[in-house]
Order: sequence, then C-alpha cells, then structure tokens
Amino acid sequence: MAAARGFRSLQGMVGVVTGGASGLGQATIRRLVKQGAQAVIVDLPKSSGEALAAELGSSCAFAPTDVTSEADIQGALTLAREKFGRVDLAVNCAGIALASKTYNFKQDQVHSLEAFQKVIQVNLIGTFNMIRLAAVEMGKNEPDEDGQRGVIINTASVAAFEGQVGQIAYSASKGAIVAMTLPAARDLAPLGIRVVTIAPGLFETPLLLGLPEKVRSFLARQVPFPSRLGDPAEYAHLVQAVVENPLLNGEVIRLDGAWRCSSR
Repeated sequence: MAAARGFRSLQGMVGVVTGGASGLGQATIRRLVKQGAQAVIVDLPKSSGEALAAELGSSCAFAPTDVTSEADIQGALTLAREKFGRVDLAVNCAGIALASKTYNFKQDQVHSLEAFQKVIQVNLIGTFNMIRLAAVEMGKNEPDEDGQRGVIINTASVAAFEGQVGQIAYSASKGAIVAMTLPAARDLAPLGIRVVTIAPGLFETPLLLGLPEKVRSFLARQVPFPSRLGDPAEYAHLVQAVVENPLLNGEVIRLDGAWRCSSR
C-alpha cells in the first residue's frame, strides 16, 4: 500500500473570512491566526472587524466589505494578496436570518418579496460572489504536491434540509448553498481548488445569544448529544480539519450533535 499523503497545515496559509468580525467567522479568524496563518476579516464597515484586526496584530487585516458587491469582494482579495502575498483559503460565514411565514392567514400578512430577496442576496449571492472571485486569486497559486491551489468553505445550515415554520427565505438561501457545493467543486477541480460546505445546527452565535436564557436552554436540550449549543470554536476546528484533509471535496458536512429541526 502506498504511503499516506501528508495533511496540509494551516501554518503559513492566507485566508479570507466573510462575516469574520463575529460568531462563526470570528472564531475561524482566531483559529487561523493561532495556527500560524494570516487572515483577512471581511465584514461590514460598522462591524468590530477593525478592532479585532488590531487585537490579533500583524497577521490579520480588516477589509470593510459588502459581500454582495463585486468591487468590495475584489478589494478584500486584493488586500490579502498585497499584504500577505496570495489567497489560499476562503471561508464564507456572512449571512442574515429572517422569520416570516409565506402567508400568515391569521394576520392576513404575506411574506415580503423585498425581505426574501435580501436574504437570498446576502446569503446566497454573497457566497457565490466570494467563490467565483476567490477562485481567480487561488488559480494564481503554485500547486502543492497534490496539485492543490486553494480551499473554499461555505456555511449552510441544517435549515437547508429541515426548514422550520417561518424559515422559507433562510432555508431557500442555505439549500441553494448546499446545491452549489458539488458543481462548484467539479468546476474548480481542474484548478486544484476544493469546495466544501459546513451545515451547522444550533450554535452560540449573536443570533441565538440574543434570545432569552430560558429559550436558549430549551433549544440546547433538543440536541441529542452533546445536549448544548455548539461553540463557534468547534466550527472553526472543522474548518481546519477540512483544510488539512486533501480528500474532502464536494461535500456538505452537518455539525449539529445529531439534532434535527422540528417543524417549529
């Protein structure tokens, strides 16, 4: 049997992370820097990205960005190349959520088309925007011994598979990210760029931390094991594992403690 190929380390890599100023994205930025990588925080101008970059020092930079803007995403990638030399990893964590039924007949209220479009624009089109432009930057890299030039990791959600009442816009956006994963991986395979999507369950992100403690405790008890909310550091750990394992490609990985969404 042939000897196993060596896993790739985060040490010395350059990553860009959308939504990098908070939640899953911030945990990913922190892990990248801790593991010896250099990272660009890609987040809104009014986010805490600048303060986080200052905290993490010379291995980190902040790019104020609207992920739906081609110019902004290209600017973030250009910053990574000019400051750190290249782009090896892109992680898409930027996203928004909305709770609204398709039609609430009790209140005679129909789902806002504008609100639906906004969720799709940020979650889906923002992710695609980074995928396509990051691929161009990664294509300039010298390949490693496996022929790899880069890794793109997207964030979907368990709602892509078991959307709850009021999650039609969110589920549509995350389901489309799941559906993009394999064709994106196939498209970029000739360049040596891998594409993987992580589908988190219930995590201690700003969205859930804004709920009352009683509600958070109830949600945590619904997770079979471990019966708690996920720690964003556990998402970041999986990002590292995906980068390190060269055979992970075109796959969607649930990270949810065996939790399955109920209808509401």
